[in-house]
Parts: sequence; C-alpha cells; structure tokens
Amino acid sequence: MSHAGTGRITLGGGCFWCTEAVFARVRGVQAVEPGYCNGDMPNPSYEQVCTGRTGHAEVVRIDYDPAQVTLRQLLEVFFCIHDPTSLNRQGADVGTQYRSGIYVEQAQDEAEARAFVAEANAALGGRVVTEIEPLRLYSTAEPYHHQYFARNPDQGYCVFVVAGKVDKFTKTFAHLMRADGGEA
Repeated sequence: MSHAGTGRITLGGGCFWCTEAVFARVRGVQAVEPGYCNGDMPNPSYEQVCTGRTGHAEVVRIDYDPAQVTLRQLLEVFFCIHDPTSLNRQGADVGTQYRSGIYVEQAQDEAEARAFVAEANAALGGRVVTEIEPLRLYSTAEPYHHQYFARNPDQGYCVFVVAGKVDKFTKTFAHLMRADGGEA
C-alpha cells in the first residue's frame, strides 16, 4: 500500500506507454507510473531493460482508491487491453521485458490476483501465461516515458498501437472512465 486507504498494484502487459495511457483514464486511479521490476539489477536504464538481459519487466505501478475502483476491475481492464496468453510478447514488442505479469506487495492482493487469473485461465482454455509474483527491485522509468501518450499522441507507435488500446478501454469500460475524461 502506498498510504492509508490507497491500493497499489504493479502490472506488466507489454509496452508501458500503452498500459499507462489506459490506466490513467480509469476512475479512482490516483497515479500511474511507468517503471521496471523483477529483474536482476537495481535501477536499470531503459536501454538495459530493452536488451532483455536484465530480467526486468516493463510495468506500470498503479495507486488507486478501492472505494472507486476495485482490484478486480483493474485486472479486468488489464486482461482486456493486453493478451495474457502471449508469452514474452505483446504484438510486435517481443522479449521477456514485455511479459504479462501481476506484481503484488500485499498478501490479499496476491490471493485476489491468483483467483482472478484462475478464472481467466479456465475461460481461455488454460492458455494464460501471466505470472503473479511479489514485487521486487522496482524502479521508475526515465522521465521521458512518463505520460508518453499524452505528450506524444501523433508519434507513430502512439497512433497505431497506444490509441487502439485506449479506444478499446473506452468502448469496453465506459463505466470505469474518469468523470472528467482526463488522466490521473
């Protein structure tokens, strides 16, 4: 937990530009931070993570108000905007740094994540590859990655990949959109 009354979950679902752009639009999300976790070295650079040799996943750390959005709802969004059956890749992004993962800091979050993934795995014919692990060696990404989509909406990757995930969220989870339509 980041502080009293706030939940925190860290999710890896491919490029963090995509996941950050979506979760920043979810009501009750107070902060979304791109970063790296569960690798073998402290404070890696983006370039080091991109080699696939540090063991880190590209992730977003999400602080949220459980009175406005539940962990289950966040996981439903997560499973909608990335492919939890694709091992070490999301679309054209390939490598262990793009793996599907749920990284937890609290035992009750781990139990809830495991139950959710078991349900999803049953519904998806046993093909879910999402790992669930305790969060370790988390570090924030470099400043230029923060709010990347908001700052670079016309950049090619944003136009062709990120915008599609944001649109999918908007259409599928309109009931979870921030009232102001903006970003956390």
